[in-house]
Amino acid sequence: MEKIKKLFQATDMTTGDPWKRIIMFTFPMLIGNIAQQLYSAVDSVVVGKYVGDNALAAVGSASPILNLLLVLFMGISMGASIMVSQHFGAKQREELSYTIGNCITLTAIAVLIIMVVAAVVSRPLLELLKTPDSIIDWCTSYLLILLVGSVGSAYYNILSGVLRGLGDAFSALVYLLVATVLNIVLDIVFVAYFDMGVSGVAWATILAQGISAVLCFRRLAKMTDVFDLKLRYLKIKRLFAGKMITLGLPSGLTQAIFSLAMVVVQSLTNSFGEQFIAANVIIMRVDGFAMLPNFSFGTAMTTYAGQNVGAKKMDRVIKGAKQGTLIAVLTSATLTGLILIFGKQLMGIFTETTELVELSRNMMSIIAVGYIAMAVTQSLSGVMRGAGDTMTPMWISLFTTVGVRVPIAYGIAYLTRTPELPNGRQECVFISLLCAWLMGAVVTSVCYLRGKWKKKAMEAE
Repeated sequence: MEKIKKLFQATDMTTGDPWKRIIMFTFPMLIGNIAQQLYSAVDSVVVGKYVGDNALAAVGSASPILNLLLVLFMGISMGASIMVSQHFGAKQREELSYTIGNCITLTAIAVLIIMVVAAVVSRPLLELLKTPDSIIDWCTSYLLILLVGSVGSAYYNILSGVLRGLGDAFSALVYLLVATVLNIVLDIVFVAYFDMGVSGVAWATILAQGISAVLCFRRLAKMTDVFDLKLRYLKIKRLFAGKMITLGLPSGLTQAIFSLAMVVVQSLTNSFGEQFIAANVIIMRVDGFAMLPNFSFGTAMTTYAGQNVGAKKMDRVIKGAKQGTLIAVLTSATLTGLILIFGKQLMGIFTETTELVELSRNMMSIIAVGYIAMAVTQSLSGVMRGAGDTMTPMWISLFTTVGVRVPIAYGIAYLTRTPELPNGRQECVFISLLCAWLMGAVVTSVCYLRGKWKKKAMEAE
């Protein structure tokens, strides 16, 4: 009973072997991220099996716009997570309480903004991206339901980020597993039995995420031994809200840039027709799982670095950065091998169309090795963010997505045009992505070694 209780306590990452702390923190978070990824994967499987390949394409076409409009939450979440980890590491109860309270209030404001914007821009954006007429209505309804009902998703992602900043990745995992099971059940009920189509999976998602958000809030409300959750801490304080936005804005902009590049590339993807759009959806769903260890290690490194910077243990930060990155690379190398070996079986989960499975497998093999490069990028970027240097990862993302991926994608498409292929070769979408990932790993490594993030850490102290 005592061991189970410890799993739900905030974790101090300023003591013990760095690699053990990082793995123990990453493992439950990785399982939680896998569960969260099941939301979109199950949506795709259900609509692909019960509605058809065009419905699968509709869900995928909506995803880049969905991610673009949700960047406000990602920025707040990152800023809050960094501040929470640093104040927790420094044992500053009052500052920690104001940080969490202001985070809750800022999220409410962001939700209201998203609801208004979503109602206005969803359909025009889809039309601007030349979404095929055969799927645009499905895309619109899917987008509107998820965005107008984004309060559950927003609060789950942000409150779970706060829990991780406190070192408690286990609680968020348990709550998310409950919501994931509910999402799967509701997906099948709404689509297979009530015949609600694409709208059904959207409703299932927002209901399940709303429950996970409520559970996270209850957990935080009970952590009175670590901080106080009272009304006075919910009032916006310029010092805390401003710092949260300052720290989170680069991460939010990074995600916005990435999402915007995805939107631009989605326009190119749409030009290749419904089958390639559907193949792209399948690849991105598999990609979501393949990338999870990288994102999990990146988040763990942010918390690890933040707590140790707060505790003024820079030698420990550097040691943990080396060990954490090595573990992340070995994990991604293993996953890359599995993807290359079992690619066909993975694609077959989403559709029974032989041509679609083969197309997806071929495209996936292009980017598989890039996951190893992303392990380096995410881990070292996590260290820099935890130290307070959120600008450097932002500039790297800007360079690789806007300066590398988009020009290469459109350049290859233009240079490979023929009478038989008027829009160029489809491979351009994934070759450009691989080039961006490889370049990102190189530039991130150089920036980490140059050590600007250490100066930010000293400012935090």
